[in-house]
Amino acid sequence: MSAPRTASAVLASNTSVNDVRGVEVPATSVAGTVAANGPQRVLQVWAGPTLVTLAAASLASWLTVFALTPVAVRPIYFGQRYFVLDATSMLFLLVVNAVFLGIAVYFASRVRASAQLAQHLLPRAGLTLAFMVAMNLGLMANNLLLLWAFIELTTLCAAPLVAQGNARAPFRVAWRYLLYSSMSLALTFLGIMCLTRSAYLQGVEINFALGEMQAAAASASDSWQRFGLGLMLFGLGSKLGLAPLYSWMPETYEAAPSSTSALLAAVQFNISIVAVLRILQVFPVQENGFVAYQLLVMGCLSLTVAAIQVIAARSFKRLIAYACVSSSGVIAIGLSVGQTAAYGVLLYIVSGAFVKALLFLTAGRLRNVYGTNDVKALSGVIRVLPFSGLLFAVGIFALLGFPPFGSFMAEMLILSGIVQSGNLIAFTIMCTMLTIIFVATGRSIFPMLWGPSERERPSVGERWMTALPKLGFVAVLILLGVYTPGPISRLLRDVAQSIGGQ
Repeated sequence: MSAPRTASAVLASNTSVNDVRGVEVPATSVAGTVAANGPQRVLQVWAGPTLVTLAAASLASWLTVFALTPVAVRPIYFGQRYFVLDATSMLFLLVVNAVFLGIAVYFASRVRASAQLAQHLLPRAGLTLAFMVAMNLGLMANNLLLLWAFIELTTLCAAPLVAQGNARAPFRVAWRYLLYSSMSLALTFLGIMCLTRSAYLQGVEINFALGEMQAAAASASDSWQRFGLGLMLFGLGSKLGLAPLYSWMPETYEAAPSSTSALLAAVQFNISIVAVLRILQVFPVQENGFVAYQLLVMGCLSLTVAAIQVIAARSFKRLIAYACVSSSGVIAIGLSVGQTAAYGVLLYIVSGAFVKALLFLTAGRLRNVYGTNDVKALSGVIRVLPFSGLLFAVGIFALLGFPPFGSFMAEMLILSGIVQSGNLIAFTIMCTMLTIIFVATGRSIFPMLWGPSERERPSVGERWMTALPKLGFVAVLILLGVYTPGPISRLLRDVAQSIGGQ
């Protein structure tokens, strides 16, 4: 007679079944495996709802602050002026907390259906909360060094979450992510030190507060300042997945759990974007041709690399990740133009956050059912997973810049700004590479969604709690493309003007 198995053994068994067969473990079986362990059972019951409650409270708080603080009173400084609530921080606080609420709802809905998630529930929930606290504080940082420290803190919180993925060697992927991120931030820190040297040589008081830096930057530029800006943009560009240091992004996004991939692509991405915007607020593009040229080169190179890699991609999560590289390239090109393209860039960034969250969460659903990320192994998804397949198609259309989504309007504004700037080479490169990405993505994804199935599978339903955040993301994307509410449009214009936009 075989000895009775422990709860942990049953969890491991359920996980292996989920990995091999590609089917979800029923909620009753996951709950039963931890029934004998009281504290773990309590955590399973309450961790998800607690995360959702905190995320909803955070978003509600920032919406209230946004509604009750007139434009005339911003910026608002607090914490001995180490933190600021201005148009830039307000915009991204609203975006990342809205996205995080959707991710938290998805996370909570998956707890009862995934044995592996239930097994590592407490550390994942704790690290996710710490990640979001660092994100919120970092977005409000009014000091360049403080902002740099919060970006590093989000990286330290995210690395263990990446290690919980289903790759063959998840710890290796997590270490590579941590190594690349640390190297990127080291380059950024070295750039900050070069700016310090420049200020010292010009007899300017060294201060990393953004307002004081902006006043000091009015003095003549020198080689130390240009070198520092180059290192900072290169380091932050690698955090954004810009070429040449982009290889960590596809590997990490593919290997990480879907909720973690969404956190990295749709939330952490934005704190690095804010750091770049802060630099451009201090050193405007129109006054610094070196900055514009570097962003333009990195953007065009990233679009080229993404177009080549999308053609060769065989995993739908990796394909989404390379599409994120191309999105970073579009953003860099738009920022290099500034002026008329600035508003379109910001609309593109905001839309991209919801697109990436939608795609990675839906990709997680496909992975749960089919047990693989391989495009060729999936066929007729729209018949097996009607709701998720449709949402995945909607996300792909939004990612590729189709109307009526916000990404379409944003791309049109960026291209218009490039034409008005007279940079026809950048316009040609961007249009060509986006066309290649569109064709390559359609060639891989559309047969996966609508192609004939090799073997019949029963249709799989969708729980309302899992579907709700994805529907919310789609609604926001359509709203941004059809009609941007007045207060949000004003906020976008204020941020655009802060970086030299019109």
